[in-house]
Amino acid sequence: MLGMDFIKSNRADVERAIRDKGVDVDLDALLALDAEVRGAKGEIEALRASRNAISARFKDASPDERAALGAEAKAAGARAGELEGALAGKEDELRGLLMKLPGIPWEGAPVGPNEDSNVVIRTEGAVPAFDFEPLDHVALIEKNDWADLSRIVQVSGSRTYCLKGRLALLETKLMGWALERIAAADFTPITVPAIAREQAFLNQGQFPGHVEETYALPNDDAYLAGTAEVALTSLHSGEIVEGAKLPILYAGYSPCFRREAGSAGKDVRGLLRVHQFLKVEQWVMCEADPAVSAQWHARLLALAESLLTAMEIPYQVIETSTGDMGLGKYRMNDIESWVPSLGKFRETHSCSTLHDWQARRANLRYRDADGKVRFAHTLNNTALASPRILVPLLENHQTADGRVRLPAAIRDLMGGDEYL
Repeated sequence: MLGMDFIKSNRADVERAIRDKGVDVDLDALLALDAEVRGAKGEIEALRASRNAISARFKDASPDERAALGAEAKAAGARAGELEGALAGKEDELRGLLMKLPGIPWEGAPVGPNEDSNVVIRTEGAVPAFDFEPLDHVALIEKNDWADLSRIVQVSGSRTYCLKGRLALLETKLMGWALERIAAADFTPITVPAIAREQAFLNQGQFPGHVEETYALPNDDAYLAGTAEVALTSLHSGEIVEGAKLPILYAGYSPCFRREAGSAGKDVRGLLRVHQFLKVEQWVMCEADPAVSAQWHARLLALAESLLTAMEIPYQVIETSTGDMGLGKYRMNDIESWVPSLGKFRETHSCSTLHDWQARRANLRYRDADGKVRFAHTLNNTALASPRILVPLLENHQTADGRVRLPAAIRDLMGGDEYL
């Protein structure tokens, strides 16, 4: 969310963000409604002041004057009540429009309507050249009896998975490994529930625009989150953090749920796009300095890349376009890992800087060195998400006999074995 003072002082930038991110919001209507709200508030304050002045005159007035003053006070009170009743609805409408306003994107972001405008900024690692016909991850899983993918569909429906044996152990150990690696970089490990109230999704920015992608729990007035970011963004909501305690760094671990609405026909085979998964999420709340948040963005990205490098997975880093980065993002870099069976890179990580757009929604504030209370900057990035990461891990390290070689950095997770 953007502040009204910022909107008025930087109208051209706001209009550019609306245009470049393809957002349907009428800025003129928003500003007109703000003027209407401010006018109503001013009139209400004037009416209250008038009633107070009448009350001060009442005790010294004659009986005839008191009757006139009483009528005047009653009229002022009725008018104030009328305005207050209308004001509540107008303030809700104004807040609804403000919630639709996009954050101002980084000037280096490619301008375009969707992922087709994204730009590859670098590629790391060598794509494997197999001297045999490689299998896709589903065939590898079936060959080694590492899952019951067809049986679980009968139990839980499509886009669900059920790992077993060595692959089930590897999944759980990889999550712990990622959590420990991020914790070693001074992030506090934290487990959060997948269940959250609507306000948490509004704070994080997923609502109101992506309700259809979220599992609802109507009996509990709650939803299932697709990332630990939902809970973490609201964890310090309403507090004023002393500046000396920043940055707040979390490595959030949680089960995650996504309905994948609108993705029919995409990646329906195997583990790439499932409804329930596990994720370690990096989350940062830092001071409101673009240079500081840029440093954290680079660090989050580097930490995620270090995990892929350790797993010996080739990947590329993407500069995400304005139309693909999401409503509140200032800058977004995706990391895409090589998937041999698809012959292309697929997204496994997403690193985002939101400046104070998210903090204003969630009321995340801190007191700076001068004693001024300010909205913080927030950032987030995937450390590791499973089972999606298992797809490039299995496929890139397969052998001609259908086994999977474990990269040296993670062999200790599986008792030192060279093969899964």
